[in-house]
Amino acid sequence: MQARSFPATPTGRSPAGAEIRFLIEGETGTMIHSTVPPGQVNRATVHATVSEFWHVLSGEGQIWRRDASGEQTTVLRPGVTIDIPVGTAFQYRCNGGEPLEFLCVSMPPWPGDREATLIEGPWTPNAPEG
Repeated sequence: MQARSFPATPTGRSPAGAEIRFLIEGETGTMIHSTVPPGQVNRATVHATVSEFWHVLSGEGQIWRRDASGEQTTVLRPGVTIDIPVGTAFQYRCNGGEPLEFLCVSMPPWPGDREATLIEGPWTPNAPEG
């Protein structure tokens, strides 16, 4: 059994550019807290082996997703939950006045940043590197 406190500072950045805090990891998945500052547009990526579930806690943004069946853009606001199945191209941004914050669960556990391949997305990214 695990129990952890919320990290006071970010652990690092996701390959897309969000500030992340690792919350907990187990045999079947990893949970992180992500923060995207107002005006930040993250890099578009696709994952090789990991699927994700997101639940938005605060802020407002958008996520673009594309898979073999098509593409769509979804508004991200508190209470919205989305999935990113393995192999789905995606890009997201914060377009509200406060940071976009969400919980992300990756399944299986996050294997490292080489999991994500950078691709072209619909928006020009401005997220800081690493």
